[in-house]
Amino acid sequence: MDHPSSAHVPATADTAAVVPDPWHLDLAGEWSCTLDPDGVGEREAWFATTPDAAVALTLPGSLQEQGLGDPVGLDTPWTGSIVDRSFFTDERYAPYRRPDTFAVPFWLQPRVYYRGAAWFSREIEIPPAWSGRRVRLSLERVHWESTVWVDGERIGSERSLTTPHHHDLGRLAPGRHLLTLRVDNRTVVDVGPNAHSVSDHTQGNWNGVVGDLRLTALPEVRIRRVRVFPDAAARTATVRVDLVGGTGGTGSGDVRVVARRVRADGTVDDAASTAATVGFVGEHSRDLGERGVTESSAHVDVSLDLGADAPLWDEFHPGRHELTVELATTVDGREHRDVARTVLGLRDVAVRDGRITVNDRPTFFRGTLECAVFPLTGYPPTDVAAWRRIIEVCRAHGLNLLRFHSWCPPRAAFDAADAAGMYLQVEGPLWANQGAALGEGRAVDAFLVEETRRILDEYGNHPSFVVMAHGNEPAGRDAEFLGAWVHGTRAMDPRRLYTSAAGWPAIPANDLDNVPEPRAHRWGEGLTSRLNACPPSTTSDYRAWVEATPRPIVSHEIGQWCAYPDLDEIGRYRGLMQPRNLEIFRDFLAAAGLEDRAAELLHASGRLQTLCYKEDVEAALRTEGFGGFHLLGLSDFPGQGTALVGVLNAFWESKGYCAPEEFARFCGPTVPLARLPRRTWRHGDDLTFEVQVAHFGAAELTGARVTWSLRDDAGTEVLGGVVAEAVDLPLGNGTRLGTVTVPTRRRGQVDRAERLTLWLGIETGDAVHANDWPLWFYPDAGPAADVPADSAADVPAGPPSGVVVTGEVDEAIRLATDGARVLLELAPDAIGNDVALGFTTVFWNTAWTEGQGPHTLGLVHDPAHRLFRDFPSDGHTDWQWWELLHGARAMLVDGLPDGLEPTVRAIDTWFEARRLGVLVEARLGAGTVAVTSLNLQASPDRPAAAHFRRRLLDHLASDEAPPEAEITPAQLRGLLR
Repeated sequence: MDHPSSAHVPATADTAAVVPDPWHLDLAGEWSCTLDPDGVGEREAWFATTPDAAVALTLPGSLQEQGLGDPVGLDTPWTGSIVDRSFFTDERYAPYRRPDTFAVPFWLQPRVYYRGAAWFSREIEIPPAWSGRRVRLSLERVHWESTVWVDGERIGSERSLTTPHHHDLGRLAPGRHLLTLRVDNRTVVDVGPNAHSVSDHTQGNWNGVVGDLRLTALPEVRIRRVRVFPDAAARTATVRVDLVGGTGGTGSGDVRVVARRVRADGTVDDAASTAATVGFVGEHSRDLGERGVTESSAHVDVSLDLGADAPLWDEFHPGRHELTVELATTVDGREHRDVARTVLGLRDVAVRDGRITVNDRPTFFRGTLECAVFPLTGYPPTDVAAWRRIIEVCRAHGLNLLRFHSWCPPRAAFDAADAAGMYLQVEGPLWANQGAALGEGRAVDAFLVEETRRILDEYGNHPSFVVMAHGNEPAGRDAEFLGAWVHGTRAMDPRRLYTSAAGWPAIPANDLDNVPEPRAHRWGEGLTSRLNACPPSTTSDYRAWVEATPRPIVSHEIGQWCAYPDLDEIGRYRGLMQPRNLEIFRDFLAAAGLEDRAAELLHASGRLQTLCYKEDVEAALRTEGFGGFHLLGLSDFPGQGTALVGVLNAFWESKGYCAPEEFARFCGPTVPLARLPRRTWRHGDDLTFEVQVAHFGAAELTGARVTWSLRDDAGTEVLGGVVAEAVDLPLGNGTRLGTVTVPTRRRGQVDRAERLTLWLGIETGDAVHANDWPLWFYPDAGPAADVPADSAADVPAGPPSGVVVTGEVDEAIRLATDGARVLLELAPDAIGNDVALGFTTVFWNTAWTEGQGPHTLGLVHDPAHRLFRDFPSDGHTDWQWWELLHGARAMLVDGLPDGLEPTVRAIDTWFEARRLGVLVEARLGAGTVAVTSLNLQASPDRPAAAHFRRRLLDHLASDEAPPEAEITPAQLRGLLR
């Protein structure tokens, strides 16, 4: 429910409303605050008088953002697991362990830190009109446990991490009173140290109160709870109203419910309204046994017929109604009134025939995580505008769902999502792992049940709230415990889908399984993951997982592809959380002499990251019967070692290398898909691909025209055709439009490498849905490309003349010293470093995965270099590099002389920032040498590698711009370490 328009704040609140006086007092403003790290405040009766050590601060807010707390240091009692403990021992981190320069690399660092109790107090003035009424204190978001005293009398405690804390202060006499609040942010219940509801990994373990702080004078009989159960197909709703009364009982009276349609601009259309009134008689009296309080209760069910033209709610048309519940009752001859408001969205979410549906329409969840990352404040915003911006950014990138990882957002997030048609997966505040566990009789079991009830009561009416999980990746007797939790929670509130947890377990009780197996790269796979181990294609899907379970699968935390740190982002941190981790990585890069290349590393790694996300997303879209995915993530995760996995930074802002329009092309409601058996071809090969459509729009597409074309880098169509004309495309992703074969040989003889982009378009009226895939075509290799790499004697006498090839460094030194032009091809086992060179970027980050490969974030080179005149490349890794990177190694090039830069550089993990290369050219003695650790093995199924080798040999044979920098034999041998 929501704040009422008169009388009081009910125990639950759904949608924001302006609450007029005279029955509310806003407590925002100056309070006195005293820190109590030793826990002596209650013993010393700080609730009775404000201690001399108190300082002034402002609530709502946190004490840390206002400078209260301790300096961060080695003894800071962080909330959160530290997996990589090298910070405490590694000599590289020694400068950052000093008190004056202290900086941690594993998450954002608050300016000050405080973990413990804090006491807040102020005087309040109770108006004369409130005489005889019970007074409630409401605190919208508290971190974590709140305890309240009035005039030295203890009122009680609340400990919710997900919903407002409400304290019944009793009947306060008019006049001045001392209100004292203690907030304790220590671990009240072990929900798991990494749960984003409490952890320093993301929002930080803040202390304070944010959002709405107010006192409310309660009527004797009031609305306790309003729950709305819509029937979208029938355009009706049942409104279940629970009432509560004081010692006089609830009496008898009427409940009137009015539903008014909300326009697209958020205003209410009074002309389009529906109303119904139901009478009631109070019952169910009970003695609460608390300060002599007796309550009675009643409940009323009100049916609303909203009319055949009532708008439904979904991602395309988020039709809403503002629901007003008016109570008029008489107790012992006295009349009592109360009003509450909430939201109504005609929305049915279900699973039918193994598919997720919203209002009977097949739905595919395209989600990303929101992990409570708020660097400026360190706590979540409680205003709708802030959440509206995040949701707009997500929608611009084609997404339709936000998953709140192990936390539940404030009401404003639900309000913004309701208005935008954004689906939400909400979770309890638990990541019961890393020492915590479920189902073992610990306190967390009961806490989950409490929090679940509170979340459903508080936010359950919001149509955007479509999925609920208990939390993230549990441990313990989780399957047993969560099976009962799913069944019980669904029985209590069947208005959404339920799953045991994000991650696991996949149990029969679930409506859907949110599991990590169906994705392109799983934890621990390293260089054996699909994108690193298998030649690139666009045919992979997850049909085996779909066939193995009757429930829809929403794949868990796909992607986790990193980009290099954006050092320009450092200046954005002007609030509580400081990017000392990014500053450390900047120092490491500067020590390697590469700080001036930071922007280049960001762009190159970011383009590879985008490429990986595209294939990850399209594999899910290609899977018929799949339920969707959750990205990890669209925005960066600044904790757990610093996981820069987003195309957006921690502020939900672009990093400059991927526009939202580009992302939405492969991640939107309607996506054309090409099933390509490979990404590299030879001129003269028949290009073949199958056309598939993933369409999860507002309605089926009728009379669509589906076309294909091959386009050059200038966007000019080289070849093209029609796949289907005037075809109807139903909802779903099972539409296959057949195989297209393109005889590229009809273009005639092409003796240069080409990059052509395959473009698919779906035209319906004025709308065009398009997607594209770059492909590379190479001419047949000449004899020089087939030169073995193991012996210079095998080099044929023909062109390129004067070039010799060897795999032995001593031989290369001898030949070059004597004036030869030498290609030194290093086999992987000839290189002694431990750098895991992969095709993809780093997964999550190398520190928190305990060094899982790859350790690199792609390649960077100058696309204008003459080597690339006939090997099309944009200065970063793209699919044509897979053949050269698979089975290759990186060379440590930090021993090269000043002025000698690798022709092709590999980007190292930011934790190491080593100078890496895969191709180095230099003068040696009277000759020149090009040393490469790329995999240049030539074979018919490796056209890119064969062509690159040929171009490299031609490049060495050319007299155009020979290398200027020199390398010594010792420096050359140093590349093998």
